[in-house]
Amino acid sequence: MSHEGIATRSVMRSVAFLGASALAVSVLAGCSDPDPAGKPLAGQDIAPAARAEIADGGTLHWAVDAVPETLNTFQSDADTTTTRIAQATLPSMFRFDAAGRPERNPAYLESAKVVETEPKQVVLYKLNQQAVWSDGREIGAADFAAQWRALSGKDSAYWTARNAGYDRIEKIQRGDNDLEVRVTFGQPYADWRSLFSPLYPKEVMGTPDSFNDGARRKLKVSAGPFVLKSIDRKAGEVLLTRNPRWWGERAKLNEIVLRAVPRDERAAALAAGDLDLAEVDPAAAKRIALAAPPRPQSPSAGGSATPLMGPERRTLTPAQKRDKARFRGFEVRKSLEPAYTQLALNGGEGPLADERVRRGVARALDREKLAKLVLSPLGLPAEPVGSHLALSGQAAYADNSGAIGGQDTAEAQALLADAGWVPGGPVEERKKGEKAAGSEADKSKKGSGSEKSEKKSEKKSEKESGKESGKKSDKDAEKESGKKDSAKDSEGGDDGAYIVGEDNKADGDEGEHLAQDGKQYGSKQLQQGGVPGAYAPQGTAAPAGAAVRPLAKDGKALTLRFVVPEGEGSQSLRTVADRIAIMLERVGIRTVISKVSDESYFKDHIASGQYDLALYSWPTSAYPATDARPIYAKPVPAADGSLNVEQNYTRVGTDQVDQLFDQAVATLDESESRSLIRKADSRIWAAAGSIPLYQRPQLTAARTNIANAGAFGFGTPLYEDMGFLKKGSGAPAPSSQR
Repeated sequence: MSHEGIATRSVMRSVAFLGASALAVSVLAGCSDPDPAGKPLAGQDIAPAARAEIADGGTLHWAVDAVPETLNTFQSDADTTTTRIAQATLPSMFRFDAAGRPERNPAYLESAKVVETEPKQVVLYKLNQQAVWSDGREIGAADFAAQWRALSGKDSAYWTARNAGYDRIEKIQRGDNDLEVRVTFGQPYADWRSLFSPLYPKEVMGTPDSFNDGARRKLKVSAGPFVLKSIDRKAGEVLLTRNPRWWGERAKLNEIVLRAVPRDERAAALAAGDLDLAEVDPAAAKRIALAAPPRPQSPSAGGSATPLMGPERRTLTPAQKRDKARFRGFEVRKSLEPAYTQLALNGGEGPLADERVRRGVARALDREKLAKLVLSPLGLPAEPVGSHLALSGQAAYADNSGAIGGQDTAEAQALLADAGWVPGGPVEERKKGEKAAGSEADKSKKGSGSEKSEKKSEKKSEKESGKESGKKSDKDAEKESGKKDSAKDSEGGDDGAYIVGEDNKADGDEGEHLAQDGKQYGSKQLQQGGVPGAYAPQGTAAPAGAAVRPLAKDGKALTLRFVVPEGEGSQSLRTVADRIAIMLERVGIRTVISKVSDESYFKDHIASGQYDLALYSWPTSAYPATDARPIYAKPVPAADGSLNVEQNYTRVGTDQVDQLFDQAVATLDESESRSLIRKADSRIWAAAGSIPLYQRPQLTAARTNIANAGAFGFGTPLYEDMGFLKKGSGAPAPSSQR
């Protein structure tokens, strides 16, 4: 999880209702559709090319957020770089296709299927007879058994972050020969394909010492197209080299260098020639896109090859002309990540503990406008996310948002009135410096979950850039906008907090330029008549509109504390938060927008419950019955009197949702399991603890001659097929040469 980033599946699995009458709408809005899952909104954008068109050799320099603290994906501090290394160097029985659905990995498996269901579920794996570890030993049942014992949860000496699925295994045996592995489950397990991906050798999983410490800094034995050659923590680099024992298609690249480069320094590193491939933020993407004319849309890219919305190329500023020269030979490849950004509503206490208030907030939101705000300027499909548990294209997806309904001001106000919040009621005057109702941030509450990897993955958030000075370096120009934002944030009152809606102004149409101007106006601008919390050119007056009287109850205004990260990379979240605040103001809800440091955002606010409203992202999974359950499980009191929330930071859950997850994970009928997951999602919508907004953008800068790499979307990268196009190959010429 991250506030504007994506955690890997290993991080997602770590650590961290209404009655039937309220669900009068169809539980499955898409039941009449033979496949409500649909297709991915945006496909991969990786410049696909046949292996014959790719040169042998070369070194790919690929940006990562950090050198990983561990190479063991099953430990709590594993991060996205840990996963990237594992994908290139270790076996995975199943990988994900372009729609995010698991598929058998032929490099390791000839077949894998359920061969018995009674009296126990038995899965038979038939391994590729050529599959060997880098020391020459065959991959076999001993490796499967060692991993099961380490991750079963029965031996506390193993410091594991997760054991879901492995705890259901009863035994693992050799089959009729060395290439067969029989896995017998003590309890039925629908998500059995999630297991043994990645698979570590028995040398890593065999003892607690080797598991806990042996695989943190090195992998002595591996079995992928690449092997881990070295880690240079001082230089911030991980070196992967071709595996000489790899039995599959020989890797095209000689080496892959994973280089730790901060997000705000990547454009400069690309321009300097230090990187070939790097995920970038929207501001950097628009700068880099100037160098390459828009590419024709390819079938694999879906709607993602549409151009970034940027400056008119015929009227470039001097700084933009310099960018066009600096980034010649690069292009931006874009898709949508397998993750979505949500509005979280803390139902643990305060006004949002009342389900009617949460539903009123949900009905006040125009999710389509919020999606367009973030994605339309990037040329990406701007459709609201309709599920908490899957995204369009994934097998379990169906748009279940009808369980709560769309934007409806009158309905929102009716729900709030039913909860006792009425407009124009007597409101006690707040003393100077006193916090608004719903914003008590000093109460001591504890949640559970790991934030370390999540905060790292947050680096993937969007930001908006201001005008650049031609005299500044690339790095300084990129940071200039963030510094301006930070200065403006400080104008909004103590600790960067400011109240939206206190002057009772309405904003009318909101202004569609919001995401592009990147100018924030705090309390000083509000005194000049600007729109509270909006982004608009300086001096723009608030549009005319009927003022909405604040809602009040028992002498207190309905004011919610909206916590957002203040970091330079979180500008997009702050933009969205301001727009949401305006939407809530229209139904009489005030918001206190409180900016906090990125370092404390999850630990001190989200996980500990010190917020009313917040924005952060969750990855989706091909195995929601397993992976999503901790996120939506009903919090339960722990033995010490605290509340065990697992990863349910909204603290909203029901017994019915838990039961549906339990049934889905124990049902071997895939169609029935998907139906149960969709029912669970409908009830999660109805409880209104979190409101999915939009799928996160994925923007990757790449040299135009790099093939089979870029914005991977749902799909697992094929490391052996990445490489540099041959000169004069039959592949389309790089865009810089057209």
